[in-house]
Amino acid sequence: MWSDRSVFYQIYPLGAFGCSFENDFQSESRILRMKDWIPHLKKLGVDCILFNPVFESHTHGYDTIDYKKLDSRLGTNEDFTSICRLLHENGIRVVLDGVFNHVGRGFFAFQDVLMNRENSSYKDWFYINFWENNNYDDHLNYQNWEGNNNLVKLNLQNYEVVQYLLDVISFWRNEFQIDGLRLDVAYCLDREFLKTLHRTCKEIDPSFFLLGETLHGDYNQWVNAEMLDSCTNYECYKGLYSSFNSANLFEILHSLHRQFGKDNWCLYRGKHLLSFVDNHDVERIASQLVHKEHLSLIYTMLFTMPGIPCLYYGSEWGIEGKKNWNDTELRPEISHLEWNALTDHIQKLISIKHEHDALHQCDYQQIYLTNTACIYQMKSEKETLWICINMNPDNVEVPIDYRGQANNLLTQSQVDINGVLYLEPNSSMILQI
Repeated sequence: MWSDRSVFYQIYPLGAFGCSFENDFQSESRILRMKDWIPHLKKLGVDCILFNPVFESHTHGYDTIDYKKLDSRLGTNEDFTSICRLLHENGIRVVLDGVFNHVGRGFFAFQDVLMNRENSSYKDWFYINFWENNNYDDHLNYQNWEGNNNLVKLNLQNYEVVQYLLDVISFWRNEFQIDGLRLDVAYCLDREFLKTLHRTCKEIDPSFFLLGETLHGDYNQWVNAEMLDSCTNYECYKGLYSSFNSANLFEILHSLHRQFGKDNWCLYRGKHLLSFVDNHDVERIASQLVHKEHLSLIYTMLFTMPGIPCLYYGSEWGIEGKKNWNDTELRPEISHLEWNALTDHIQKLISIKHEHDALHQCDYQQIYLTNTACIYQMKSEKETLWICINMNPDNVEVPIDYRGQANNLLTQSQVDINGVLYLEPNSSMILQI
């Protein structure tokens, strides 16, 4: 599938393009700023844009009011159609954030329930209790998402709701020619709904990509032939930053072997999970890491471990952001695009990812491991790559059962190995053996 060999780039438009947190419903074509990003994305080598919510909502995009209208703060449907067309013309696919677990209080069907109560033809679209009250003094109560009454849970076992959402997806496909969906809080979604959605989307286009937001547990629950093509690999996200901050590379290499190793019990061999070091919900990796000199190393691991690597906008030049009560610091406006040494490094990694089949085969093996240095192997029928990480401030000598020359793909220089491999301080190498 096209996604298996792609590099994703996630952008949160309501933040990146300077929208107010609360929607004033005054249309402004901020989404057209995306045009200025396309040369930057092409230079990086990005294959697909993952847009966080772009449809009409009250605040952060996850409290949807209208699934078929671009958020007024971003512009019009025509604006977004032109952006999607331009991205496709430049060889960049488009994946949208599908928020199907819940809606905002302004969603038409919920407004009808508030007005007509038990007589509403939409009352079964939600989980309503007409004998209770809530903090809005609605004289009714309802199921929500994680205690937030501004996020009204949809009844995904209701036929009319399911058909409505499938019609929404068809509309997005026809209007914007989207290539796939990220399913928000997929771990909450009804499994039969996921199966129905999968069948419908694959009938439209067998290559339509379905990505689920999942946290922990066995990802095979969701990533299988009946439901999703991929999911967010939060296990390795945590393992990556934690391994560097606690000087314990055993953590991430344990996760990589548990997920992708050669043993029969390894969980996800042959599957392509979405890998990341930050996103719109967690601290920026430049703020998360204790030692900034480890930034380039963690990106080397991101782009060489099994999976689909995903960059979060602005992190390619190392912007910082701490998590706060409404996550606005994680989703800042970008007034101008930057390029620095970290961006150069990531550009090289993307190029290597594209050019080397070994990084797509999921044939992973641990070669060497201490708390602060490691080597792991990625292999295909054509080549063998060793990814070498040294997070020490000092040189490290690695005894290795190999004699010969290797090509360091990051520097295009030759490395002599004579039973010992020398790793420079705070460095990474991708060696073609």
